[in-house]
Amino acid sequence: MMTTNSKADVIVVGLGWAGSLMAEELTRAGLNVVAIDRGPWIDTSTHTPPAVDPDELRWGIRKELFSPPKDNTLTFRNTLDQTAVPQRDFGIFELGGGVGGAGFHWAGMAWRFNPYDFEIRSKTIERYGIDRAEDGELQLQDWGITYDELEPFYDRWERIAGISGKAGNLNGEKIEGGNVLEGPRSRDYPTPPLKTLRSMEVFNEATERMGYHPFTIPVANISQAYVNPLGVSMGACSYCGFCLGFGCGNFSKSSPQACIFPALMRRSNFRLLTESCVTRVNKAPDGQTVTGVTYVDAHGKEHVQEGDIVCITAFQIDSTRLMLLSGIGQPYDPRDQSGVVGRNFSFQTVSGVDMWIEGEQMNPFIGAGGLGSQIDDFNADNFDHSDLDFLHGAGMLTLARDGMPISKANKLPQGSPRWGSGFKQAYKDHYQTYTTIFNQGSSMPIKHGYLDLDPNYKDKFGQPLLRLTYDYSQSDRNMAKFTMDRSIEIAKEMGAQHITPFNFADKPFTTSIIASDHVIGGTPMGADPRTSVVNPYLQSWDCHNLFICSASVFPMNSGYNPTETVGALAIRTAQAIHQQYIQNPGALVKV
Repeated sequence: MMTTNSKADVIVVGLGWAGSLMAEELTRAGLNVVAIDRGPWIDTSTHTPPAVDPDELRWGIRKELFSPPKDNTLTFRNTLDQTAVPQRDFGIFELGGGVGGAGFHWAGMAWRFNPYDFEIRSKTIERYGIDRAEDGELQLQDWGITYDELEPFYDRWERIAGISGKAGNLNGEKIEGGNVLEGPRSRDYPTPPLKTLRSMEVFNEATERMGYHPFTIPVANISQAYVNPLGVSMGACSYCGFCLGFGCGNFSKSSPQACIFPALMRRSNFRLLTESCVTRVNKAPDGQTVTGVTYVDAHGKEHVQEGDIVCITAFQIDSTRLMLLSGIGQPYDPRDQSGVVGRNFSFQTVSGVDMWIEGEQMNPFIGAGGLGSQIDDFNADNFDHSDLDFLHGAGMLTLARDGMPISKANKLPQGSPRWGSGFKQAYKDHYQTYTTIFNQGSSMPIKHGYLDLDPNYKDKFGQPLLRLTYDYSQSDRNMAKFTMDRSIEIAKEMGAQHITPFNFADKPFTTSIIASDHVIGGTPMGADPRTSVVNPYLQSWDCHNLFICSASVFPMNSGYNPTETVGALAIRTAQAIHQQYIQNPGALVKV
């Protein structure tokens, strides 16, 4: 027998960064919120205290904080004429295994997207002409908002998370030492940047000699003790290096657990249901609104949670799949580009170099998840693409987090022995000399990159698996080659004796090789319902009391990590709900 729960004002599906930010904002406004997460409760003091946190085998290799592939399997193919097959390992989909989502185990890079990203179609046409925006393969579209509109919400997220960094563009004034190519910000970061470590020094000196503009990456591995606007205290980073794939036993890596839960979980108008998997959003008989969600608990029992508003705040693939399973919106058809749900899947186009600089002491065991130096000279539209065969670019960075002994054993110059005494000697000789330049490249949406429901495979509930069809665009392939060549030039300027270039886009795209885990799109936002699933307030065009806040709403991917943009959009949407929608339920954007 199905159980129906007492009705809530708002249902939040997935309690990661987006869900927790929305729940905090909405409960503080007085609304009754029920959050539903398919994972168990996880917190720092119980699950990853300092005594167990720095365990590379448990967290970094076995990935015990991640959601197991059996719970989020999808099928994959490169082209429409292929038969998709299931992915049976983590691959590029590194979802969180409990509440907090991937925000608990993330590295901590905290980026705002570039102003160009939000108006990529309009700005590309303005500078290069319509033929560059409509090349036959790409499917560019604007987001429906501008950077300036999102800036206050970026600032709010940075305050909640305590982000460490240095402004490079403060109200239009360029400030040396920060990222002078960033969009203008209203005020500086809440905490200072982390320390500059040796690999960063070598990178900074080389890129400055080449006329570029290096800066310390803004991070959620915070540099000093901090109390955020919710009254939650955090500690200073100890540079242990155990961040990516790990919790933070020091309470110094921003996460929902570290920044929001201590305030949210105390509120009487908030309720959390864990180990409960939402299987569909329920529509009203007229199809114009939704009435709640159906979920299955840990014992296999089915429930209905009713609510006046539903917010889908799950991981990108889950948010898209839930819309398809619920029959909300028209599925995208790549043959004629009709429909919208599943549209504009994109990834991250990665290239760069591994290098070894003899005589250096990089001390890689000292670091933090997002700590490093970057140049944005070849990111976004910060350089002239008139004579280039691609759009956008990549953030080019070096990292100070690569000292973990198991993983680092793979980082040896080409030709090094892989076993025995020769391997041991090579590891001894090169452990201290290794560093990298990682080009975190953009990904332009393409007409044949999309998500739909697989006709052949089903999950444990009998529902179709999600199917991904995707390969890199030629524009992205050309961009990856261009930025790889620039990284070789920088490596030589840094004095590297051994250089091994890498380019993930020189082969067909695959979900099995972890170039990145930044997957984007499927329910894109925009001002035109013909090309978007949600409007600029992330409100469904089809059901006005349904909102989606996830990286699934990005129409394309930038040369940055997506987390901060997800967070800023979540705060903006939550404020629109309690400041506008509650007073006058209906479409927030008229077309």
